[in-house]
Amino acid sequence: MQRMFTAIARWYDLNNTVLSFGLHHRWKRQVLDVIIPPGGSACGVRSGEVLAEPRYILDIGAGTADLALLIESRLQPGGHVIAADLNHAMLVEGRKKVARQGRRHRITCMEVNAEHLSFPDGSFDAVTTGFCMRNVGDLQRALQEIQRVLKPGGRFVCLEFSHPNRAWLRSLYDWYSFTLLPKVGTMVAHDTTGVYEYLPASIRTFPDQETLCERLRQAGFGEVTYRNLTGGIVAIHIGTK
Repeated sequence: MQRMFTAIARWYDLNNTVLSFGLHHRWKRQVLDVIIPPGGSACGVRSGEVLAEPRYILDIGAGTADLALLIESRLQPGGHVIAADLNHAMLVEGRKKVARQGRRHRITCMEVNAEHLSFPDGSFDAVTTGFCMRNVGDLQRALQEIQRVLKPGGRFVCLEFSHPNRAWLRSLYDWYSFTLLPKVGTMVAHDTTGVYEYLPASIRTFPDQETLCERLRQAGFGEVTYRNLTGGIVAIHIGTK
C-alpha cells in the first residue's frame, strides 16, 4: 500500500479533483464546519459547562495537507494542527503546500502510524481524518488510539467514502468506481501499481454507516452520529469522547 501511495503522491491532488468532480473540496469544508463552525462558534472540548473552541488538532492520514490547511485557516491564535501520515512521499507534497502558504508555524507534518499514535493520552481537542481510515491495517486499533489521544469531550470527525443509500445510486456508483475511475486515475497519474483498482475495492469492503458507528462505540466513544453527503457516497462520522 505504501508503494502505491508513493507512486501517485505527485498526482494525488489533481486526481482527487478530477475523480470527484471537485466535490472533495466541499466535503472537506463540511468537516471544517463540524470542527470550527463559521463565525467561530464554540465546538470542541468541555471546560466545566463551557464548550470551548478546539486549539490542538490532529489530522490523521493528512496526505497532501488539504484538510489540515483548511482547519488551520479557521483556528484562533495559538492553535496548532499536526498533519500526520505514514507515507513519506505524500507528506513531502503536504509540506510543500504548507510552506508555500506560509503556514509552517501553525502546521507540523509528521510521519505517524494511525495504529500506534506517538502522543500522550488526552493530547488533542479534536482529531480529524479524510479518506484514510479504510486504508489502515487494524481499524479497531486505530479507533482506540484516536479515542486515547483525545481530551475528555473531544471530537473525532471522520470523512470517508461510504455506502449510497439508494439502489440506483449504488448501481451508478459501482459502475463508475469499478469501470471508469480506474481508467481515468491510472491515465492521469501514469500509475503502474494498481492503486486505482485497490481504492474502489477498499470502499466496497469498508464498514457501512451503521457498522462504523458501532465500531466507534466499541472503541470507547460516547455520543456517535453520522451524516450522509452526496446520497451516502461519502459520510461524516462524529464520535465524542
